[in-house]
Amino acid sequence: MTQLPGLLDTEAIRKDFPVLDRLVHDDKKLVYLDNAATSQKPRQVLDALSEYYERYNANVHRGVHVLAEEATALYEGARDKVASFINAPSRDEVIFTKNASESLNLVANMLGWADEPYRVDHETEIVITEMEHHSNIVPWQLLAQRTGAKLKWFGLTDDGRLDLSNIEEIITEKTKIVSFVLVSNILGTVNPVETIIRRAQEVGALVCIDASQAAPHMPLDVQALQADFVAFTGHKMCGPTGIGVLWGRQELLEDLPPFLGGGEMIETVSMHSSTYAPAPHKFEAGTPPIAQAVGLGAAIDYLQSIGMDKILAHEHALTEYAVRRLAEVPDLRIIGPTTAEDRGAAISFTLGDIHPHDVGQVLDEQGIAVRVGHHCARPVCLRYGIPATTRASFYLYSTPAEIDALVDGLEHVRNFFG
Repeated sequence: MTQLPGLLDTEAIRKDFPVLDRLVHDDKKLVYLDNAATSQKPRQVLDALSEYYERYNANVHRGVHVLAEEATALYEGARDKVASFINAPSRDEVIFTKNASESLNLVANMLGWADEPYRVDHETEIVITEMEHHSNIVPWQLLAQRTGAKLKWFGLTDDGRLDLSNIEEIITEKTKIVSFVLVSNILGTVNPVETIIRRAQEVGALVCIDASQAAPHMPLDVQALQADFVAFTGHKMCGPTGIGVLWGRQELLEDLPPFLGGGEMIETVSMHSSTYAPAPHKFEAGTPPIAQAVGLGAAIDYLQSIGMDKILAHEHALTEYAVRRLAEVPDLRIIGPTTAEDRGAAISFTLGDIHPHDVGQVLDEQGIAVRVGHHCARPVCLRYGIPATTRASFYLYSTPAEIDALVDGLEHVRNFFG
């Protein structure tokens, strides 16, 4: 077995993930390399979800009976865990949503309905990048269409990085919001946060960071980032689906209007008007994702028991090994940075003239699960003149042996298609 410095004890970790023992297509051992789409869940998270439904299931905040009080304590306890995980100054800055997409839509709609000085209108500009997930493109397009604001973006260099050569022309005095991804889900690029935020602060623009591909893989400190909003999702970090997070600076959350109306987000309601509860409840209308939040809290406990620094080191070693091994495959072209430096653990590639969907299907027949398509980042594929890519992405339970299996599988693909 290949030994690499910095690897976690994956043999022990993998015992926590029941699905990794599966055989697929009758007798093929599952090689799961689709972690950028969603991660697998450890028993600790599955048990927490089961225990919640078996022992504590009730609606939160409004009841005085024992189950309601216990469910509320678990739900709000999960908020405390998230706040600690991202080093938020206050637990009240943590808003639960159903995913990162909803978190980003929440920010866009708050700014569209806000009063000055935050309001986005026809005299202002919105800045994003060409490498964004569609969830960080479409909400801003909708906001621009609704308000008349101008949408601008940073382009990409040939090696898959942001072209910041014209940063002063892109981020101007008219810019109200700059929203960009911390780690690209398709290119794997880790973006230069400090450079972008420094320029945004010079012109007084707000900054929103999509950390969906960062929060599961590296320490995330919202105070050190110095952004105004940070969004991420639970299902990519060992948590359940249906739970996302938006962190926002306290003073902004106090000033900005809610996006959704309903129960729990109010203080008083009359037939003429309503007043709103303080953040975070102002932005959590209706019955929240209670069990999912409990599951996310259990996932955070699990990740922190291993250590985010150790997870980052493990994935860096794997990515370095994968880049080296994939370079051995004839006709394979990595789309994005071709070194392990300043990149995450998702590697997209093309294989000669073989369509990525065909690559993925043949790999699946060997038990190897990868993602194919444009990965909700179609502008990236257009930029590099490709219809789609095959993407392999790693996590804390991934192993060098699985990378070897991928390389062997790609050789089988090449042979299959002649």
